[in-house]
Amino acid sequence: MIAALRKAGHDVQVCEIAGRHPLPDDAAIAAAQAAWDSIGDAVPVIDGMCLPACAALDLERATALLHPTISQRKSLPEAARTRLATLEREVLPRLARIIVPSQATAEMLLTDLPVDAHRIQVVEPGIDPLPRVHGSGGPGVALLAVGTVTPRKDYDTLLRALARLPDLDWSLTIVGALDRDPPYAQMLATLAETLKLTPRIRFAGALEGDALEQAWDRADMFVLTSAWEGHGMAVANALKRGLPVAVTRGGAAASLLPMEAGIIVEPGQHADLSKAMRRMIFDTDLRRMMADTAFAAGAILPGWDTQAKLFAAALEQHTA
Repeated sequence: MIAALRKAGHDVQVCEIAGRHPLPDDAAIAAAQAAWDSIGDAVPVIDGMCLPACAALDLERATALLHPTISQRKSLPEAARTRLATLEREVLPRLARIIVPSQATAEMLLTDLPVDAHRIQVVEPGIDPLPRVHGSGGPGVALLAVGTVTPRKDYDTLLRALARLPDLDWSLTIVGALDRDPPYAQMLATLAETLKLTPRIRFAGALEGDALEQAWDRADMFVLTSAWEGHGMAVANALKRGLPVAVTRGGAAASLLPMEAGIIVEPGQHADLSKAMRRMIFDTDLRRMMADTAFAAGAILPGWDTQAKLFAAALEQHTA
């Protein structure tokens, strides 16, 4: 978004706030104050992860950029989430505007927090043009999941679903950082071994550049089993590349998927997910039809230039 705003002629300054986040230490609070003092009359946009460090600032002219609220991140200890929830309830009503990446996130804020609806603006992320995948070429079906290995992504539901499909020829690559929640990553490795899935599953870790592109290009099907997604950029990427998708109805990700481009099940329901994935993996013609529908849906997703205009309009609205 920063690059697109600059391309459109806006002067965008990025102020990195040092210290610990999201639970701020003294260094983070001091850095937030220093950044605030340096911006002059510019319109301040604060990333949600840094918002707790800004609690003491005069936020009535500021905009927050929220994905899910940070107090809902299950990877944080319960005490930390409780403290963050208290900070959010104190800080969010003081903001001039809150920009969120999906209607699902907006509805969550309105349900859970004391925020006025007129202060919330939905601006979905854009997506760059992407090449259509070539696929694995068989003989089996190459499944791809992309996202940090944390409890919110609920990879254990995916593994339990796949364990019910030993008779089908599939493999799974999970692309995502393994160091965000090491105990969970270790639990998944142990679960894969217990379920006798280890030979079929590759924990690739975080990939970038050509390695990430190759992982996408070799895939035949994309899977996302998150308990919650603020938008679902990985699903948008899959559609743009022409991949059929299996997704859970957690947050906004499922709203991106046309029914003819994949399957949608409730979060945590590994038996339902397994039944739905069985047909997709088994039926080559169905998967090909879903891939064509996915590619057509991806072609009309908005680019960054379009979304940057909406983002700028939201800021102009709140300064008017």
